[in-house]
Amino acid sequence: MQKNKTDIRSLNLETLQKQFIELGEKSFRAKQVYEWLWKKSCFSFDEMSNLSKELRQKLDELFIINNVKVNTSQYSSDKTIKNSFVLHDGHLIEGVLIPADDRMTACVSSQVGCSLTCKFCATGYMERKRNLNPDEIYDQVVLIDQQARKNYNHNLTNIVYMGMGEPLLNYANVLKSIERITAEDGLNMAAKRITVSTAGIAKMIKKLGDDGVKFNLALSLHAANDEKRNEIMPINEQNTLKALAEALKYYFAKTKNPVTYEYIVFNDFNDELQDAAELAKFCKHVPCKVNIIEYNPISFASYLNADVDKIEAFADYLRKQGITTNVRRSRGKDIDAACGQLAIKDKALEA
Repeated sequence: MQKNKTDIRSLNLETLQKQFIELGEKSFRAKQVYEWLWKKSCFSFDEMSNLSKELRQKLDELFIINNVKVNTSQYSSDKTIKNSFVLHDGHLIEGVLIPADDRMTACVSSQVGCSLTCKFCATGYMERKRNLNPDEIYDQVVLIDQQARKNYNHNLTNIVYMGMGEPLLNYANVLKSIERITAEDGLNMAAKRITVSTAGIAKMIKKLGDDGVKFNLALSLHAANDEKRNEIMPINEQNTLKALAEALKYYFAKTKNPVTYEYIVFNDFNDELQDAAELAKFCKHVPCKVNIIEYNPISFASYLNADVDKIEAFADYLRKQGITTNVRRSRGKDIDAACGQLAIKDKALEA
């Protein structure tokens, strides 16, 4: 990145209009540029064909577009595609396209690495380098959408913030990225098609309520018992189940949005009916549903997926308690693209 140039996508429309007036340009030109940047996802000033060559040159001298690029793509036998994306400073992140019969989902990252050290997650063994900017999250969606159209002749229908990083530790940038994704002069996607997944940061869940968000919230729970959750998710030591329950009640009171609980069933750890009973009790706090997720083993940890019979018995118990429960089968496991497997194996590139 050239240090004397401003990242043009870090400016909102009003600021950009002011800068254009200072350059002796009409403010409507800023709106044209803004549309090129966001609605048309343009990565080069040269492509902005309704601007004069002189203005395009001027923009190129003053601004830079720090766009994300596809570094490598891996194709799973189940049609999942995992991408390594390179950022303007050489850092690498991963994002996944998950095709299904009824939907086309992009799984995007919110941080380079992660600081939460969840014991079962490959990303948790990486160092957190930095937060992603809103445009870097936005670009992942754009690039994965292009991939969906090219490979499966279908546009994206859903976005999940379930890639690398903890979205609520990059709160402002994540919300800004969603604002751009859902804006009419952005990608114009419905907020209800977007799910943000958190490991559980109580004060930020409350802030989501205060901000009246329209997108879906998922909580990676994995144990409804503080002792067990502390063991696999150190974040629980500062954000106990009691604190999370209070935050979720506050969030629901403000937004009226039900919550999804994600629960990986580990062999001989949290796979007994007693564990299911503890989860059912936690589910009483707010309207919710449960997604039971297969565990995808990683080289860093010794956890194993629970037996199929145990998973089915666990799910059946929850359903008998009146809790909407889905068992999610892993996608992209053969290319390390499944839940909990994202971890950059390549070294960061030179900027």
